[in-house]
Amino acid sequence: MLETKVEAFLRRRSFSLHNKKVVVGVSGGPDSLALLHYLISKREKSNLSLVVAHVDHMFRGQESYEDALYVKDYCKQANVLFEMVQIDVPKVMKETGMSAELAGREVRYQFYQQVMEKYGFNYLALGHHGDDQIETILMRLTRGSTGMARAGIPFVRPFQHGSIFRPFLCVSKSEIEDYCRRHNLSPRIDSSNSESIYSRNRFRHQVLPFLKKENPLVHEQFQRFSEDMQADESLLQELTVREMNTVVTNKEISRVTIDIARLLKVPLPLQRRGIQLILNYLYKGVTGSLSSVHIDQIFHLIHHGEPSGRLDFPNGLKVIRSYSEITFQFHLDKPEPYFFEMNGPGKVALPNSQVIYVDIVTEPSKTSSNAAVFPAESVEWPIIIRTRKQGDRMTLKGMKGSRKLKDIFIDHKIPLDQRDIWPVITDKEGGILWLPGLKKSVLEGRDSSIQQYILFTYES
Repeated sequence: MLETKVEAFLRRRSFSLHNKKVVVGVSGGPDSLALLHYLISKREKSNLSLVVAHVDHMFRGQESYEDALYVKDYCKQANVLFEMVQIDVPKVMKETGMSAELAGREVRYQFYQQVMEKYGFNYLALGHHGDDQIETILMRLTRGSTGMARAGIPFVRPFQHGSIFRPFLCVSKSEIEDYCRRHNLSPRIDSSNSESIYSRNRFRHQVLPFLKKENPLVHEQFQRFSEDMQADESLLQELTVREMNTVVTNKEISRVTIDIARLLKVPLPLQRRGIQLILNYLYKGVTGSLSSVHIDQIFHLIHHGEPSGRLDFPNGLKVIRSYSEITFQFHLDKPEPYFFEMNGPGKVALPNSQVIYVDIVTEPSKTSSNAAVFPAESVEWPIIIRTRKQGDRMTLKGMKGSRKLKDIFIDHKIPLDQRDIWPVITDKEGGILWLPGLKKSVLEGRDSSIQQYILFTYES
């Protein structure tokens, strides 16, 4: 019987109903009504406090409103507090572009949270059962979900400042229907549950009957698989977090950078989970539009892509490879070009917090990659400090001819996002004198006939 199975399930999970304050999500259908009845039956013995939360999604007009009235009347007879809300989910779908299933879920969970906060309750009970578990696991495997998502529906998970629990995951739909018959419950039936336009309904009506024919207790096997997967994933996630701490080189609210060489030293199963952790972090846990295909694309970028490359992911996330690093970031705006003129000695503070100093000296000093000296008579003022332009070339000290700045950046493995903000120093005629930290023109280091030199210093 359902009661015996549920009690054994709760004991196995070390979950007690005693003294719990529980909001129960009740649609009026067999699953949620049976759950409410079961919890009411335990109310006195376990000192349970109950509040029912019902959402009218307004999909079915008067029919769905009558569902709400039915649940309200049931709660009145059972002396259970009742809260409801009507939300125009079709309008939400139109405004957000979400599917019916996702939009309905979003508004339900928002309302559940509001009711929990109103009463100060920290548990939410939902009527998901074993058949739901089968459908969820198969749907997620079919669309390429990864990690913990493949484990399906957890028995208990954190929700806001409390927890969601699902005591019926151990029983099948038919067992719930039998419970309703034994206790003379008359649940409401949602007519949309038979419509094949919803992917879950297609799994429910076409795949599930085949599996149950093969094994009438198949829901128990899927629940065992779910629990095993969750236990395995918990350990792997712990190991992944430990390893990724050595891989991540920069972490911000909307940007994460990792070192490719370090990532490749991590065991492959943890690499994939590490990438998933980064995506979960950046997407704030809402990764419904992502699948294993996206992670495969990242690994292709690592193993088979060019030294520099980019992937465009949902909601504006950019995955950028630049030589030995990969950066995940939102809102990748092209940096604004800058242009400064200097008619004499002084300094220029660049937008990226770097500083260029210009001085006049009488003796050339020994320079480094962060300093350059030019004979004053060879440089025509004003000095220009700007960002690169298309087709920029410069003559290089110690070499014949000229080279494109693009090739110089590639040679020095300068990341793509830095090239557009790298300072380029020219004279009045546009001849490039210095690419700070990288290359100097042929004029650098020559003797001055008037014993005056222009000294450039670069601080990054």
